Amino acid sequence: MNKLFTTVTKVSLGLALAVATVSCNQNANTGTASSKDSTAAKTTTDTKEEKIVYINSDTLSEKYEYFKDIRAKLEAKVKKAQSDLQSKGQAFQREVADFQQKAATMSASERQATEEKLSRKQQELGRLDQNASASIQQDESTEFNNVYNAITEYLKKHAEDNGYTLVLTYSKSNPTVLYADSKLDITADVIDALNKEYKTKKANEKK
Repeated sequence: MNKLFTTVTKVSLGLALAVATVSCNQNANTGTASSKDSTAAKTTTDTKEEKIVYINSDTLSEKYEYFKDIRAKLEAKVKKAQSDLQSKGQAFQREVADFQQKAATMSASERQATEEKLSRKQQELGRLDQNASASIQQDESTEFNNVYNAITEYLKKHAEDNGYTLVLTYSKSNPTVLYADSKLDITADVIDALNKEYKTKKANEKK
């Protein structure tokens, strides 16, 4: 079950948060425009402020309730699969020990039949391990993709509402942003909004 240990326990929210770009509609003016108006429009366009903010993905993964619930759900599945396989493995080991004790008193045909049966059981345990790992990896991919989509969908709307040109992500484990002014950190606001949205969703699902 080593694979299962590493599947969830090493999971992190490796967020590549989507960039929500605010586009500027530039409509061609018809008719004759004065050079003064053209100059004023050009100056307004040139001096438009670029608003860039960032989110701390470490904090997001620690405090976003949806992510925490998904992680707990996957860890519980790992523990159950681990427990089931451990139980089956111990039963198999007891059969092997029993065979080893009785092998000397068995006929050649009995030993061969028992060895073949134990070999099939060992192979079956291997398949169960692989299937459990594959199932958890699939669930992990699906669940965290849902978390990612929830975050990016919210950020698109949040960026449009606040006029953000670019939303970056920062993590100590992957410090692509080496320095950022803390005034540009919108993590707390985003977490509050996401948790409120998730709480409402859970309440509606219980109805």
